Amino acid sequence: MAAGAADAAAAAAAVVEVGSAGQFEDLLRLKAKSLLVVHFWAPWAPQCTQMNDVMAELAKEHPQVSFVKLEAEAVPEVSEKYEISSVPTFLFFKSSQKIDRLDGAHAPELTKKVQRHASSASFPPSANEHVKEDLSLRLKRLTHAAPCMLFMKGTPQEPRCGFSKQMVEILHKHNIQFSSFDILSDEEVRQGLKAYSNWPTYPQFYVSGELIGGLDIIKELEASEELDTICPKAPKLEERLKVLTNKASVMLFMKGSKQEAKCGFSKQILEILNTTGVEYETFDILEDEEVRQGLKTFSNWPTYPQLYVKGELVGGLDIVKELKENGELLPILRGEN
Repeated sequence: MAAGAADAAAAAAAVVEVGSAGQFEDLLRLKAKSLLVVHFWAPWAPQCTQMNDVMAELAKEHPQVSFVKLEAEAVPEVSEKYEISSVPTFLFFKSSQKIDRLDGAHAPELTKKVQRHASSASFPPSANEHVKEDLSLRLKRLTHAAPCMLFMKGTPQEPRCGFSKQMVEILHKHNIQFSSFDILSDEEVRQGLKAYSNWPTYPQFYVSGELIGGLDIIKELEASEELDTICPKAPKLEERLKVLTNKASVMLFMKGSKQEAKCGFSKQILEILNTTGVEYETFDILEDEEVRQGLKTFSNWPTYPQLYVKGELVGGLDIVKELKENGELLPILRGEN
């Protein structure tokens, strides 16, 4: 067996597969002292297979954490108990109690949550005020994270409730620039924001850190034509792409980031750029569907990765390989050609 295959096998072995409610309950008791991460998945969903691979990598990095996969439809009593309505869904347990939840295939968010919960000790009762204070600061940062912030179920590309879907449609219709936070990905924020804003439902829309309201309020503001006056407009896509391609002298649009490539082609182009010693920045097209689709038309280049120097497209992996082989890559990256 090759080294890569051996690594994969070892990682896969670190993820336990559970096939019954009884087995799950036993595991909860057995792993009560450690962090337990459970992936509710389905074999028919390709995003679940991808997240199983992510979880196998995390199991390698965090040997002190227990990782479990449970086929949601095969163990319906457990899925119903924990209100699993879609796959993939991840639940986090400590001391046999559910402490967090993540709905959807969000690899960066899963990684962050595992790191956070794995490194945090259980707080004694005397530390409750400290926890509340930390949450309050975090919520303040989140509500001020962008001039317009939408706290919703799901993402603008994939809303996970009708109210969130309607809210996104209204904001897009008015060309309003906003950032969003998926409250299904963070139970602490989901519950804490209700008290913080004294607003019991979602979605919640904030401007300059101040709560404007939920869907009904936004509908009223739209009807009274006040909505356009309180929210900044989004730049047109072409203008945004021009800014992004010129964000750094050398810009790479790829799947993943400098630290973690999410496809083989992106990984190869990173390896080539890293040998040149030239500074460059990356943009993860998996995080922004508008950019991912728009840049193909903008640059008339249908695939990723795409490399730009001073806002001009150089090309993809094959072009970069050719330039490296004939000694032209470094002068181009330095802006000499």
